[in-house]
Formats: sequence, structure tokens, C-alpha cells
Amino acid sequence: MLKNKKLLLFDFDGTLIDSGQDLALALNDMLTQLGRKNFSLETIHNWVGNGAQTLVKRALLGKKEIEEEVQEELFNKALEIFLASYAKNVCEETLLYPEVKETLTTLQEKGYRLSIVTNKPYAFVAPILEGLAIGEFFEYYIGGDSLTQKKPRPEPLLHICEKLGVSVEESVMIGDSKNDILAAHGAGMESVGVSYGYNYAEPIELSKPTYVIASMGELVGLLA
Repeated sequence: MLKNKKLLLFDFDGTLIDSGQDLALALNDMLTQLGRKNFSLETIHNWVGNGAQTLVKRALLGKKEIEEEVQEELFNKALEIFLASYAKNVCEETLLYPEVKETLTTLQEKGYRLSIVTNKPYAFVAPILEGLAIGEFFEYYIGGDSLTQKKPRPEPLLHICEKLGVSVEESVMIGDSKNDILAAHGAGMESVGVSYGYNYAEPIELSKPTYVIASMGELVGLLA
């Protein structure tokens, strides 16, 4: 059980929301405009999780591992196209995962403080929260460009704890990606890994979260 917790830090993409379809549409629109081949939704799912810049680099290289430099002018142009395309359709096909809204409602009623720490650019978070009608649940959120560091570094998690005046011991990180769990390990924070989501087709258990759940509804039962 997760005892004496006050603050719950949620990842966004792959944890609360399934945004893969909208991200894939924007990414393939970028590639089309650059005269490059498109990729399947499944392939793009495995590239999500490290923010927009890394996603664009993976698309330009056509693989997850970024082992070589992307030409700067091409990258800057590609990133601009991607961000513009995504901004037009940020919440068209994006959906909440099952049991998310019900769980957030229950957690809020129980008095937990809820926040979001995502590697998605900050500007895209609010339109999605509004579009899916879940903004009321979250006291605070930061994006991948809000600080100088992002997950898997622990600084975003520590920043939220400091900002909201809650200790690391009273907080827990919930996410679908090894980036979330690594950030929690680095911060000395307990974590819950969800077994759905993206996570580069790797089982979340490999990252050694404190607990693993198969659906968001299971989170309530872990909190004592």
C-alpha cells in the first residue's frame, strides 16, 4: 500500500490520455510536407515519451535510437511544421483511457492533490485538459519545456513538490513510461507504473516501479 500520500503526480500521454492518433497525424503531416515517407501508428507509438523535439528527430531518422545528428536546418523546419500541425488538431482523436475520469473524481473527493508532469510542450496541455473536461481536477501542471530539465531527470518532480509544499515522501508518481519511473527513482519518490500506454513496447515492470496496475481504477485501492 501507498501510505500517507497527499500529492499524486500524473504523466499525461499514455497514462491519462491516448493521444497517439493525433500525434501520428501531425507527425505524418510533417513528413509529407518534407517529402518523406509516413509511418504507422504503432511505430509512432513507440517513439512517444521524450517530448516533441525527440519525437521529430526519431521521425526524421526513422527509428527510436538517435545515434546520429539531424541536420539543424532540417530539424528546425520539421519541428516548426510538426508543432503547427499538432496545434490545429491537438484534441481531435485524443481520448481518456478507461476509468480515468472516475478515478480522478474519487481521488479528488478523498482529498488528494493532483498534478501533471509531462514531457509534452506546455502549450498543448491546457487545450487537451479543456477538450476532455478534466482540467478541474489538477492543481498544477508542467510541460517538457517548463524547466531546463525534463523526465527522466527528477527535477520536474522535485519542482512540483517544492511548488506545492509537499514532501517527496508524501508524493507518488504515476506513469506508463520508464521516463516516469526513472524520474521517480531519481527523486527518491514511490511510483506506480501503468501497464498500458506507450513505453517503447517495453514492459513497465523492467523499470521497477513500486507498484504496477493494469487500469487507472486500481490506483484508488493502492492508496491508504
